[in-house]
Amino acid sequence: MKRLERQATAVAPDGSRLELLRHDRDYSIRVDGVDLMSTRRHASEDALAVAACAPLGSRPGARVLIGGLGLGFTLRAALAILAPDARVVVAEIVGAVIDWNREPAYRISVDALADSRVDLRHADVGDVLRESEGQFDAIMLDVDNGAEALTTAGNARLYDDGGIRLTAAALRPGGRIVWWSAQADPIFEKALRRAGLVVETATVRAHGKSGSRHTLLIAGIG
Repeated sequence: MKRLERQATAVAPDGSRLELLRHDRDYSIRVDGVDLMSTRRHASEDALAVAACAPLGSRPGARVLIGGLGLGFTLRAALAILAPDARVVVAEIVGAVIDWNREPAYRISVDALADSRVDLRHADVGDVLRESEGQFDAIMLDVDNGAEALTTAGNARLYDDGGIRLTAAALRPGGRIVWWSAQADPIFEKALRRAGLVVETATVRAHGKSGSRHTLLIAGIG
């Protein structure tokens, strides 16, 4: 049986410890000992991109934002949908996560990050939103496990009333925001509605038709 091997470690801005682990040909990232994502279970990350980008597939010059690079699955799914002249801004706050995705030996996201449509930024997605009023047709936020921040405590600010307003302000007319959450979150859903957003939810599995059930919160301006 193949054993789990630690490939690299990093520290997030708030001091959380990240580990890149390998098991046979698959990779996973743990935060303070808790599994956060894996190359074996990424169907819900793919679904995040589909929910946000499917309406934009034929739209020329579409501009989208992905908050959180992770292992690159949402990015790859978005690129598969969007037109050749689209622009995909990716904000990742942990520099080591960018390095791991770029490392040819790991073969995680080298090709996706080389796509000419990608604008990868080592930055807090909150800062990118603050500088981008009215710029995006779709925004995908998978910066943590949901409204309860796990990786970086500062991520929690994205889920309070001010963070919701900040995110909505970065949309173009008719745009949509999709949040990934490890579980259903009726309190956060209520906060979205309180902010004047029209919200629907979808339950998706981590591994096709099996694995953990995750939640997508899909919102637009009413």
